[in-house]
Amino acid sequence: MSWDRFIAAVAQAARRSWDAVRRHPWWVAAAVPLLPVVYVLAMVPFTPSIGDIQKAKSEQPSVVLSADGKVLATFKRANREWVKLAEISPHVLAALIATEDRRFFDHHGFDVLRTVGAALHTLRGDLQGGSTITQQLARNLYPDDIGRAPTVTRKVKEAITALKIEAVYSKNEILETYLNTVPFLYNAYGIEMAARTYFDKSAGELDVLESATLIGMLKGTSYYNPVLNPSRSLQRRNTVLAQMVRSGKLDAPGFEALRNKPLLLEFERQVEDIGAAPHVAQQLRRWLIEWADRQGYDINADGLVVHTTLDSRLQAMAEQSVRRQGDKLQLAADGAWKRGGWKAHKALAETFVRESEPFQAALGTGLNDAEALKKLQADAVFMQALWDDKTRLQAGFLALDPTNGHVKAWIGSRDYNQDKFDHVQQARRQPGSTFKPFVYGAAFEQGIGPSETFVDEAVEIRIDDQTVWKPGDVGEASGLPMTLREGLMHSKNSITSQLMEKVGPARVAQLAYAMGVRQSKLDPVLSLALGTSPVTLREMVSGFGSIANGGSFIEPVLVTRVEDRHGKVLQEFRAVPPERALSESAAQTLLDVMRGVIDEGTGAGVRGRFGLQGDLAGKTGTTQSNTDGWFILMHPQLVGGAWVGFNDNRVTMTGDAWGQGAHNALNIVGDFFQQAVKAKAIDAKAKFAAPHETPAEPLSPVNEWLNSVFTPAPQPPPVPEPVVIAPVVISPAPPATPEELPAQ
Repeated sequence: MSWDRFIAAVAQAARRSWDAVRRHPWWVAAAVPLLPVVYVLAMVPFTPSIGDIQKAKSEQPSVVLSADGKVLATFKRANREWVKLAEISPHVLAALIATEDRRFFDHHGFDVLRTVGAALHTLRGDLQGGSTITQQLARNLYPDDIGRAPTVTRKVKEAITALKIEAVYSKNEILETYLNTVPFLYNAYGIEMAARTYFDKSAGELDVLESATLIGMLKGTSYYNPVLNPSRSLQRRNTVLAQMVRSGKLDAPGFEALRNKPLLLEFERQVEDIGAAPHVAQQLRRWLIEWADRQGYDINADGLVVHTTLDSRLQAMAEQSVRRQGDKLQLAADGAWKRGGWKAHKALAETFVRESEPFQAALGTGLNDAEALKKLQADAVFMQALWDDKTRLQAGFLALDPTNGHVKAWIGSRDYNQDKFDHVQQARRQPGSTFKPFVYGAAFEQGIGPSETFVDEAVEIRIDDQTVWKPGDVGEASGLPMTLREGLMHSKNSITSQLMEKVGPARVAQLAYAMGVRQSKLDPVLSLALGTSPVTLREMVSGFGSIANGGSFIEPVLVTRVEDRHGKVLQEFRAVPPERALSESAAQTLLDVMRGVIDEGTGAGVRGRFGLQGDLAGKTGTTQSNTDGWFILMHPQLVGGAWVGFNDNRVTMTGDAWGQGAHNALNIVGDFFQQAVKAKAIDAKAKFAAPHETPAEPLSPVNEWLNSVFTPAPQPPPVPEPVVIAPVVISPAPPATPEELPAQ
């Protein structure tokens, strides 16, 4: 339809309407009063249904439980703690009804007299609100459906919803729900959190002055904020007290005695309870939202119960170990980086400043690079905060049961409030020498024995016409033959690199993938032997779990089932059947060789420093310039690993031995296992199925000649059938590592 035709149609409809009015003026006059009723009825479908209100009445947050039944996290809409009406001070109820809705018990959600009175006052220039407590509750429960715009439509929706609420809730339930949902600033929702925030006490302990102060805030929480606007708040408090006198809830002499008293705040922001496993909770929240959306549930209201494999005792031990050992390591880090402050590392500090948001903001004001840099460097508070953040050492820890893949403990950082980035699941860092067992495992699978020798010497491997790979070790090469057992025990790069050349990078990458390194991209190059491809701690602990499980990979399990609020199982999650990644004989050989790492090699400190006995195996790892420290320990019932480093890998753990995995990550793991053994959470006498193979003592030249003369030549052992290993998956580029992300 053209614009001219549209205008003509509208004009014709208008003429017909006018003709109808002229022919039937009395019918039209009679219909005019019904128009508001029609308008109200038209608004009903745009307000929450009775079903929605009944559901809101029974709203219950979802919880995450440990395997032993302890609450690890709660998923709720706001930072509030629900209290029963009987547990709230009667002064609060008296102040609320006297100030907000004196006829609360006499109306059914909408007070006609109050609404008319408020309208008259507003017409005289005295702006007043006519909303009842029930109408205010309607706004609090359904802000999106009702809105807060000062329009007739909003008031109509509010009134309709209030009438529906009164049909579902009792008067006491309305008061209880209202007082538990109203916001009080500073992330405090409900009267209980408000009482704790402003007066450091529970809602049941509030006296008449404190009650009047909090109820007074409801007219405008920011305007009557007692922290920032104490004089306004005090004046409003006294207005509430006066209303209580008018309603007979307070006598006149009492009012006169109270009106001149100060506010007497004891203000303290309430930190939301993050639970015992905050990083796990954040992973589960994201997962549960997707699961609940597919199933038609609301994780904040439907009271779902998520059962996990975490052990609350082991989780607490892991948290203590990361905090205790992390604090000690931070002292060493401070000694290396805080001595002289940022001025002792001027070039690096300038780089950090240029990468900061305040620097970009300064450039946006018209300053040039030098001016912006000078301005920020002159800000001592900013520079100190920046330097503290960059030199704050971080750590991650994960422990799982190798027999079923159940995750038992998960610590994503030293302090969730300081760093919410998860160094177990999100961070990808070079694993260094902790990757070497995959090289040796691939060799043992091909029939190469742990007693085979390579010469410990400087290695030069030509990659192409222009590239020669020259891996080095911390110490000088001995020039002597060394067995593979000794090479892994002492983490010799010279031995591992020669073995990698013989086995082949593709084979090693395939095995690492099959054993658990499945999300990170592994470059099948020779240097992969020394852990140059970034991976996650979760993948590495999972891979070591495959070694401890006789060569079979089990995908780590975190959630076992989800129930509704009544205990009905909505879905169970069973472990995926084990996948053979490494033959049992090769896996047992590898584990036995890794026992030597703990008994005599680079991981021996876990016995000497923490007194751990029993059947243990593991591996340390340290990357270039001590950028990353790793240690993973295997026990028959538990595999635990830790990573230590800085979020920004330009800050390294250089200067002392503390920067090596054997002196940082090992301390966290050793501390944890020491606690677990003492608490009998694991059996110190448990043993692996892998037999102990004691290496033969070297023969003297004469005995070796006699032995060769009188002993038949041994037949070479049969080469085992190679197992079928899944091909390497070239995954998309991994997510940003911590150094690529802004500081948390």
